[in-house]
Amino acid sequence: MKKRYLAFLLIILICVMSIFQVNAIETNKNVYIIPIEGEIGPALDQYVNDTMTNIKEDPNAVGIIFEINTYGGRIDSANNISKAMMDIDIPTISFVNTKAVSAGVLLAISSDTIIMAPGSTIGSAETIPNTEKILSEWTSSLRTVAQKKGHSAKIVAAMADKSIEIAGLIEKDKLLNLTAQEAKEVGFIDSIESSYNNILQNMDLEYTDIIKVPISGTVKLAQIATSTYISTILLALGFIGIIVEILTPGFGIGGTISLMAFGIYFGGAILAGNTTWAVLLVFLVGIILLFIETFIPGFGIPGIGGIISIIISIFMASDNAATAIISLLIAFICTIIAFILLLKYAPRNKYFDSIILKTQIKGDEEEKTNEKEKYLNKEGIAISMLRPVGKIDIDGDILEVISEGVFIEKGSRVVVTNINDNKIIVKKID
Repeated sequence: MKKRYLAFLLIILICVMSIFQVNAIETNKNVYIIPIEGEIGPALDQYVNDTMTNIKEDPNAVGIIFEINTYGGRIDSANNISKAMMDIDIPTISFVNTKAVSAGVLLAISSDTIIMAPGSTIGSAETIPNTEKILSEWTSSLRTVAQKKGHSAKIVAAMADKSIEIAGLIEKDKLLNLTAQEAKEVGFIDSIESSYNNILQNMDLEYTDIIKVPISGTVKLAQIATSTYISTILLALGFIGIIVEILTPGFGIGGTISLMAFGIYFGGAILAGNTTWAVLLVFLVGIILLFIETFIPGFGIPGIGGIISIIISIFMASDNAATAIISLLIAFICTIIAFILLLKYAPRNKYFDSIILKTQIKGDEEEKTNEKEKYLNKEGIAISMLRPVGKIDIDGDILEVISEGVFIEKGSRVVVTNINDNKIIVKKID
């Protein structure tokens, strides 16, 4: 009887605890904080959309605060984030904490409520480039979102279009930019607050927990690697490294820089969810073809195929063709300039040895400049491709030389024209 009595009490206790647990679950009300900071791009787009998907699966979610601090970024990524912000049934709040500039304005107006922190600013949403077509489409998008969310479409348009004038607020030919106080006075925002609790209390939003979803280190790294300026610099460094590697024998600093730059570029794209490992495979095929090209005189099919493969992989890793074309054009211009400067100045530069002449034979490294003077004006045969570095044979002596800024094919006759800082300079004999 005693055991039955204890078992009965245990069952009652379990039932009571279950009821309390169920009630606790049912009364739990979560408000999520999603930070939108740094440049708006594919990485931030992926982070926000993934976070929103998880929040939709939480039955206890009662609100979202988007904490905005950005100078803007890519319009396509901003549009994707804006759609995700508007495609949810619970109350949303844009909390401009410091600044919402350029594409950040679109995100600020994509919530039901706009609140700014003291000292923060919003505006200056003009596109770059600001052609009539692009500006018209962008301004139209801003107006549409503002109207859907009940914000002033005219004020938003004036932030993007200089031709719009609002009496007493902004003159023609100037972009509208508002401080928190100014935005409050014209009724563009709902209030000025300094904390999450104040925001939620003034909105009369009942909640039990505030859950901040931090931006992970992986997303931050992808954000940097996929940013407009950094990605273009990485492409330029990658192509310049390839040029240096083609111009020099063996594998050296050029190839190392190229692989590091392209590795960060494609790694960022993969982390941001822009691309897959298949794209990286296409890129590696291009690198292998260029590597094969270094063993072939001239520049032929493997080299052309390698460059085409790399360009295709860059297009595949980009969000859109326009972004890829602009980045590639800038990278190619930088590469061409670097190539011209390298051919023009490297053979006469005292630091050239430390940059690309890493494969000199031991006998050459120990020779003194005055010992090489005996080869001045002498003729020889190129026994390797000069890119512009290579080897020649003068009366049985094998010498490491540099051509005068041009490629010289294996087997060509050359003449020594100068001995400069322990380097032998040659040119082809026509």
